[in-house]
Amino acid sequence: MKQILNFAFVSVIFCLNSYAQQGTEVYLTDLNWSNDSLKIGTPINISNNEGYDNQPSFFSDEKILFAATRNSQTDIILFDINDKKTTWLSNTPNGSEYSPLKIPGRDAVSAVRLDEDGLQRLYEYNIKTGESKVLIPDLKVGYHVWYTKDIIVCTVLIENRMDLVVYNLKENTHYTAQKNVGRSLHKIPNSELISFIAKVDENATITSLNPYSKEKKDIITLLGDSEDISWMNDGRLINAYESIILSFNPKVDTEWKLASQINDPDVNGISRLAISPKGNYLSFVSKDSQKRIVDKQVETFNARDVQAFANCFSKNVVVKNYPKDTLYVGREILKEKYQNFYDRTPNIDVKVSSRIHLGKTIIDQEQITIGDRQFHQVAIYEVDGLINSMTFLKDTSIDKNPEVPVQHQLEAYNAKDINAFLSPYAKDVKVYGANGELKTEGIENMRNDYDRFFSTTTDLHCETKNRIVIGNIVIDEEFITIQGDSYTAIGIYEIENNKIAKVTFLH
Repeated sequence: MKQILNFAFVSVIFCLNSYAQQGTEVYLTDLNWSNDSLKIGTPINISNNEGYDNQPSFFSDEKILFAATRNSQTDIILFDINDKKTTWLSNTPNGSEYSPLKIPGRDAVSAVRLDEDGLQRLYEYNIKTGESKVLIPDLKVGYHVWYTKDIIVCTVLIENRMDLVVYNLKENTHYTAQKNVGRSLHKIPNSELISFIAKVDENATITSLNPYSKEKKDIITLLGDSEDISWMNDGRLINAYESIILSFNPKVDTEWKLASQINDPDVNGISRLAISPKGNYLSFVSKDSQKRIVDKQVETFNARDVQAFANCFSKNVVVKNYPKDTLYVGREILKEKYQNFYDRTPNIDVKVSSRIHLGKTIIDQEQITIGDRQFHQVAIYEVDGLINSMTFLKDTSIDKNPEVPVQHQLEAYNAKDINAFLSPYAKDVKVYGANGELKTEGIENMRNDYDRFFSTTTDLHCETKNRIVIGNIVIDEEFITIQGDSYTAIGIYEIENNKIAKVTFLH
């Protein structure tokens, strides 16, 4: 971020302001099974809205419902896939709607409303008039699925857990089918069953239920803490796990299989899966990307909105000079320092001139203008929902070009010439890992490691995709190929006396 006159100035991420929820976006992509593998198209952000956009479900093959934030409340949106048009279906100043679903056989929507009085009930909404009425008045509903036009299977908040309840609207009766369940409820295609997540001990298991007979049957245990699933029309299950999609066919599979992976820099994890009735579209939710968060912090910094700026950081954000000189810790201290800076600095502007992005790490080269003065600095952000740490690298004047030794070692690396590769390094060079741990110290230890590596690796190549230079430090975004496998890494090279004295690798 911005550090000026030894003062740490920060820009911030996507701001939550008055929202309690983390910023999220709803995405849409094509979906197709081909040769027993899942083909997913390029994800498109269909919410593109600051705040909480979540819980998509298909109203039809061409229209999607989801909950979205506006005016400090959460209302229901209907998105038309063909004309890319959004329509707000509700406007509830005294409450917020969540988890919208189409009501079977009717031009209406059901959704959970959290009213200002703290009541959380299931409502019905007329999509033409927006008028609403209570469907289930006496239960605090969390999530729901329509089994028939008269029967709703829902999770009900009971103390510190959710229980699975089957509610008959026509007879105004209900029973508890399972205690302690997760949030994902679905009709199982081509069956008389619904699925839910049963939580027993440390396990979360996808389980089927016949709401009439009350018969239950375990299907498969989920991996990790992911609870988001959906059913394909052919009876396959898919499960969102971080940035990948797993599949499971209860008819033939015994364990989860890797079906697809979403590699998009704007997608930061996937959850809340929904599949269109014909199975040709997939909608999912992603947290605000690291890029969007850092962009937002720059915007709020330049707007001098100190509250919005501070809200972009985690409560215990660590602000430091590279590599480990901690300046202060905590969002409240950050807010106080930046307010003091604004009070005494009338004109300031920050622009990002170059960026390297790898996973949760974003490295920005920033051009800072204060009045008629301009200078550069580099900021390293670690972002996971909010900015957890911000590290500054200062621009300093040096006699020799720091790129020269870095470029020499790169060329020798690709040639697998061990002597030429080590020549640009200092005798007491230190190599660090992503968490600051010392991996290797001394040129001879490097020789032993790389000599073996060069001799046993037939396919070896490193290409610099992006380079940032600040003072005596060179930061390279490197695309590395080893034995047919490729990955991206970040190398931070510190130059002293025209030699590489320290290297930190981020993978």
